[in-house]
Amino acid sequence: MSQEKVDRYKKEKANRKQIMRKQRIMSVVRKCVLAVVAVALVGWLAFSAYDIHESNRERVVAEVNYDAITDYLNSLSENAE
Repeated sequence: MSQEKVDRYKKEKANRKQIMRKQRIMSVVRKCVLAVVAVALVGWLAFSAYDIHESNRERVVAEVNYDAITDYLNSLSENAE
């Protein structure tokens, strides 16, 4: 082995704990980011499915009869004349 390789090996061996720690931290960060993306994707899909389900349901329509109010307003305008 050349002296460069020996020096590089000693340097790596001295910093091995820090290198391993940094790799573990990056692994955890990567997993967390992927988990957040997966949760966001599942949430978006669930919301879209719920929205499609709700838009396909029939809406209850209420009809209001305004004849009594119209008659009352007409009677007021006739009395005012």
